[in-house]
Amino acid sequence: MKLSKYKTYFALLILVFSINILVYFNGNNEVHAAKTSLPLNQLQAFSEVYLKIKQNYVQDISDKDLFDNAIKGMLEGLDPHSTFLNEKDFKDLKIGTKGEFGGLGIEVTMEGGFVKVITPIDDTPAYEAGVKSGDLIIEIDSKSVKGLSLNQAVDLMRGKVGSPILLTIAREGEKGPIDIKIVRAKIKVKSVKYEIIDKEFGYIRISSFQNKTGNNLHDAISNLNEKTKGNIKGFVIDMRNNPGGVLGAAVDVSDTFIKGKKKLVFTKGKTENALYEYISNDTDLTKGKPIVVLINGGSASASEIVAGALQDHKRAIIMGTQSFGKGSVQTILPITSKTAVKITTARYYTPNGRSIQAKGITPDIIVENLEINPLSKNKMIKESDLKGHLENTDKKAKNEDDKVKNKKLQNDYQLTEAINLLKGLNILSFKKN
Repeated sequence: MKLSKYKTYFALLILVFSINILVYFNGNNEVHAAKTSLPLNQLQAFSEVYLKIKQNYVQDISDKDLFDNAIKGMLEGLDPHSTFLNEKDFKDLKIGTKGEFGGLGIEVTMEGGFVKVITPIDDTPAYEAGVKSGDLIIEIDSKSVKGLSLNQAVDLMRGKVGSPILLTIAREGEKGPIDIKIVRAKIKVKSVKYEIIDKEFGYIRISSFQNKTGNNLHDAISNLNEKTKGNIKGFVIDMRNNPGGVLGAAVDVSDTFIKGKKKLVFTKGKTENALYEYISNDTDLTKGKPIVVLINGGSASASEIVAGALQDHKRAIIMGTQSFGKGSVQTILPITSKTAVKITTARYYTPNGRSIQAKGITPDIIVENLEINPLSKNKMIKESDLKGHLENTDKKAKNEDDKVKNKKLQNDYQLTEAINLLKGLNILSFKKN
């Protein structure tokens, strides 16, 4: 064995010994054993494995790579969300929270050794190519992802802007794997979009939670009120396929709709820093107007926090299908100025104390996203379908017919049901008055 390897071995032993005899002193200078002791046998086994790799592996590998991989394995063995962030990963994370990054535009996790799509992000290459929530990516450019870590798989999917990638996907309901070709692009996520539907209802799409999402939402509500001259009758908040994002943004969004000082979300974990609760600021920019929130299996994390808060406070009707169930808090703990660990430190709880983890939010009204087929064989024939029918000369009637032709409603059953519910709530409110 070379001298350098002896040095490495003894350095590891000294490290183990030094950590294991850590002491701390109280005000009386009394010596106490450290609260956490390290297992000497396991650390010695670690050092033996390290030496065997250095001596016997087929090619040379740097100490940095070995230790980085060891740290990755230790963290990724905990849960799907804890991981080591090297210099590139740490930089990418910072860029991602600002809403601009490179790649395919999908939020992913690991399941059964394969990469599972939580959701494709709106208006990204993956979304446009037809990647769907729940898809299992089994091959990337004809190479199996089995045995890869999540970070390794993500690294394979990243690449030069404009370069193609082939994803082989297993999808429920398909007879066999399907290939989807995607061209990588610079991803710029606009987290809030909005429009007026039926001249009376505000539709707000929140596709992710970024640092500016709260401010963007406030602008959206203000602009919708301006367009309707303050006569808006209700809002649909669409968080389907929203993978989450920044916790602060979820708090800001929840706060936008809540009147009074109320709990929005709280966290519980092992340390005091993991115990925290967020309280609303009595803002409700919608002035009590009825709200329907749309969620589905691709709604995760921050979107579940918002849905849970509005549901517990009976501020909105939650509609759609069961959400994803990511109710854990990840904290970024810097190791150096350029690296960090992302580690699960707590669980989220709704204001009423419900845990989201591995369960998700159950909608108040379950509505599956049925495909609307205007050419269905079961479509009822109307007078207007008959050849040579007399035209309606009433301009008002024509305008009413135009409302039905809203493309968003024609192609989105869940949104159609949300608008119908808002209409029903407004009719009931009118009758009460």
